[in-house]
Amino acid sequence: MIPFLSIIAVGFFLGMRHATDPDHVIAVTTIVSQQNRLTRAALTGAFWGLGHSFTIFIIGTAIILFGLVIPVRVALSMELCVGLMLVSLGMINIAKVFRPTQHPTPTGESHSATDRAMGRPLFIGVVHGLAGSAAVALLVLATIRNPYWAAGYLLVFGLGTVAGMMLITLSIASAFSVLGRALRSGRLLLLSGFMSLIFGSVLIYRIGTLLSL
Repeated sequence: MIPFLSIIAVGFFLGMRHATDPDHVIAVTTIVSQQNRLTRAALTGAFWGLGHSFTIFIIGTAIILFGLVIPVRVALSMELCVGLMLVSLGMINIAKVFRPTQHPTPTGESHSATDRAMGRPLFIGVVHGLAGSAAVALLVLATIRNPYWAAGYLLVFGLGTVAGMMLITLSIASAFSVLGRALRSGRLLLLSGFMSLIFGSVLIYRIGTLLSL
């Protein structure tokens, strides 16, 4: 029982640590920089974490229980998708800075707008999960010999990732609110866009180099 509880505790905290990876933080920053409510920022982190955890659990469990093998080129292609997505997110933020100011949508449309907005972090989390699932699963399999315990570890790891990303998005949104509305809506949006664009471009170059070998 004690070893199992230790695995659960380690999995949860490592999941929280996993949420702080640079590509994860930059991806959610580009989204949170467009928001002005802490509750919506927390939802962004939760939906990103759910999408990420879902793919890691499904693919990771298949690797652990059924010996699924993901070819190296396929894994690198998934990483390449992360780079392309970061570039796209950066370009969207930069374009919004120079786009004419839009009027707020009517109250009656707020729920559908929120649903669409939460779909984006969910999708981004799924892409990130696809890119990292093989590495996480193989690392767990090398450490935990019992396949069912390993699958349970992935589940708890995912819960930790959700919790960690919610804390990150809340922290980012709180920092943005302190910086002030004018800075957040203009310069900060531009800064987050350029950060995502540059980081994604570097990732694309590195993965593209490996794929060409």
